[in-house]
Amino acid sequence: MSEFNANDYLSGLEDVPSAADDSCAADSAAADGVAADGVAEHEETHEAKHAAANTDAAASAAADAEKSQATADESNARKSQENDNSVDAQSSEEDDSLTPLGKAKKEAADYLEALQRERAEFINFRNRAAKEQDRFRQHGITDVLTALLPALDDIDRIREHGAMDDSFKAVAAKLDKAFEKFGVEKFGEKGEDFDPTKHDAILHKPDANATKETVDVVVESGYRIGDRVIRAARVVVASPSNE
Repeated sequence: MSEFNANDYLSGLEDVPSAADDSCAADSAAADGVAADGVAEHEETHEAKHAAANTDAAASAAADAEKSQATADESNARKSQENDNSVDAQSSEEDDSLTPLGKAKKEAADYLEALQRERAEFINFRNRAAKEQDRFRQHGITDVLTALLPALDDIDRIREHGAMDDSFKAVAAKLDKAFEKFGVEKFGEKGEDFDPTKHDAILHKPDANATKETVDVVVESGYRIGDRVIRAARVVVASPSNE
């Protein structure tokens, strides 16, 4: 029987990792994982601290800005108060330096200035009120005249045809005088120059003898108050002939 050689036997076997080697590899992997987790946790902590630092810096800057603005406002208010106090003190010093007669004269001057100011305001108010009153008066006269225009036109037609008796003439004359009293002016006469600003031409009639446009027939008289035309005169216009 041949002698058993352990070295020759073991050299013929393949290398198999031992349990100890496996354990070491696992421990190494676990250590690497723990290290990686530690690095990640460290980075997250660093970023959180950095963000918190930035937030604290922004809050501190905002607080400093608010504090600076509050300080500026307080300084301005203090300066304004000091100026007011300085003016009051100066006025008080001036009053103290005046004699009783000087104080009386100064007080009288202040009252006179206030009185003149109140008088000027009253005059302005009175002028405005007068203008408003005159405008309302003009509106009232215009409304009455506009309502009576048809009756006035009928009176003119009756007068033109000569069918008006003495009593009716008296009434018509009173109406004319009443309107004249309120500044109402009647216009529109045959033969006057045609003016489109106060005449309403309902017809243009060629006339060989006419050298310019003139009023030939007054259909309805015009009325105005001052420079304001209430109604333009409706007329037939004689125009120069083209022939």
